[in-house]
Amino acid sequence: MSPFWGEVVGTMILIILGGGVCAGTALKKSFAENSGWIVITFGWGLGVAMAAYAVGGISGAHLNPALTIGLAIAGDFAWDKVPMYILGQFLGAFLGACLVYLQYLPHWRATEDPGAKLGVFSTGPAIPNPFANLLSEIIGTFVLVLGIMAIGANKFTEGLNPLVVGFLIISIGLSLGGTTGYAINPARDLGPRIAHALLPIAGKGGSNWGYALIPVIGPILGGAFAAVFYQAVFKENMTTYFWPVVIIMVVVLGIAFALTKSKETTKAIAK
Repeated sequence: MSPFWGEVVGTMILIILGGGVCAGTALKKSFAENSGWIVITFGWGLGVAMAAYAVGGISGAHLNPALTIGLAIAGDFAWDKVPMYILGQFLGAFLGACLVYLQYLPHWRATEDPGAKLGVFSTGPAIPNPFANLLSEIIGTFVLVLGIMAIGANKFTEGLNPLVVGFLIISIGLSLGGTTGYAINPARDLGPRIAHALLPIAGKGGSNWGYALIPVIGPILGGAFAAVFYQAVFKENMTTYFWPVVIIMVVVLGIAFALTKSKETTKAIAK
């Protein structure tokens, strides 16, 4: 299997297990209905671990464009391989979401809430606030990529690394995921969101495209900043990427802050 197909298969496994636990807890007449946030976070964490075990020896199991870009910025991955990896991740996420749809086929019609159906496929904010939501995704992905780099710098019993990364995902979900559902992965959110828009899901409602950029841009910024931060602080190597990444992140956050204030002002005037 080539690295491209490794990323396709690995990300597909990730979404089958991660999206699957969301479906099990959200859809009506599922035995796992209303199992709660703890079950969801463990489902995603173990899903990441299983996906990494499956394709780690083939592609390195990035499974996340934010991690791929972060590793390239850190000099640990070739830039010319980045587009192929990202394409594989998005394709795998889309296919995984389609399989989740098939797995729970009778349950879509039994579930009336369109928001619950969308939540199986993609994330959304607990409190809509573009600046805060973007910041949450940046922080969550910063912790993810920094954690993965730190884990890689330590010696573990052979084969234990994917499980430790899985526990990192659980920790992020428990501690930071309550604000936006912790996408922390552009492919994990956008690929299934596209599947939601295209699949014939009974009573599905809209795909919330107005929010869709935040779980794409936030993780990329967070992963990029984690890479330059790790190089500068842990390895004492201030790379040429450091200030461009910081400036871009500050500018994007500034735009999000201005948009948020504009929306708040518009709502206040409307009242």
